[in-house]
Amino acid sequence: MEKAYGLSGMVCKLLVHNVSDTYLLHKDNEKYIFKLYRDSHRKLGEIKAEVELLNILKNADTKVSYPIQALNGDFIQSFHAAEGVRNGILFSFAAGKPTLDYNDCRLQAVGTEMARIHNVTSSLQLSNPRRVYDVDTTLLQPLEYIKPEFAELPEEYEWLKTTTEKVVEKINQFDLSKFSYGYCHYDFLPHNFHFDEQDNLTFFDFDFAGKGLLANDLMTFNIHFFFDVHSKKSTQEEADQKFEVFLNAYRQVRPVTDEEIAAIPYFGFAFWMFFLEFYQLHFEDWSNTFYTLRFKKERMGWIRSYVEKYCKF
Repeated sequence: MEKAYGLSGMVCKLLVHNVSDTYLLHKDNEKYIFKLYRDSHRKLGEIKAEVELLNILKNADTKVSYPIQALNGDFIQSFHAAEGVRNGILFSFAAGKPTLDYNDCRLQAVGTEMARIHNVTSSLQLSNPRRVYDVDTTLLQPLEYIKPEFAELPEEYEWLKTTTEKVVEKINQFDLSKFSYGYCHYDFLPHNFHFDEQDNLTFFDFDFAGKGLLANDLMTFNIHFFFDVHSKKSTQEEADQKFEVFLNAYRQVRPVTDEEIAAIPYFGFAFWMFFLEFYQLHFEDWSNTFYTLRFKKERMGWIRSYVEKYCKF
């Protein structure tokens, strides 16, 4: 890192061991994030696309953590690890910390800045591929892939199968050609953005960014409010009011139709299905410590609760 970026005397600390490993580099008040990807999770072309996307967003003056260029001009560093080549990126540090305390000012900031990002990503075509989020990749393929792992939970799998069929039918009833499309973050939950002491906002972790309906990003932020209601930290009425504040701020910058909002619960179920597949896909090098029968039962409780609250068939 010293050789590549000219950074000297930095302390390096592992923050998160995930499908990629995240490190904090710091010295006095200078901070950076270094993210080391696993080849089984992100191929080099996908990482190049993430760099391209973030540089475009940075140049558009959106509130994102962005990749730092090395002394030789490269954005990606390669390392020879025991499991093979791993690629990494040094990112600017997102000042502040996550919060679960959303006053109107913070909700408006998230809505405004998410819309500004969408104004950029809705008109892009990156030169390298990213995943696509659609009915096949978030519903039908996950349902098939997770089937063997639900052998011990046949009733739960049958419910997932039946609900998937209902959700696909419901989504197909919308005129998706009129929905906004582009590159979505697909993980706009509060752990992926920071507010500093002055409530300045920075988004980060575009690891799941891919092409899809932009309403998916409104959906992932909305799931935060489901968790609040599910854990009894707020009532449904309070959650709805907070989402409305966020949505009104979004609409001040970018239009979103009532149909797109109405589709959010069904995209939400697809989000849950996508991650059930994701846990299984990365069982060998990540999720084996927690993706157990107990975890699946707990997660199914969340999914059932979500569907019962929000999906109208």
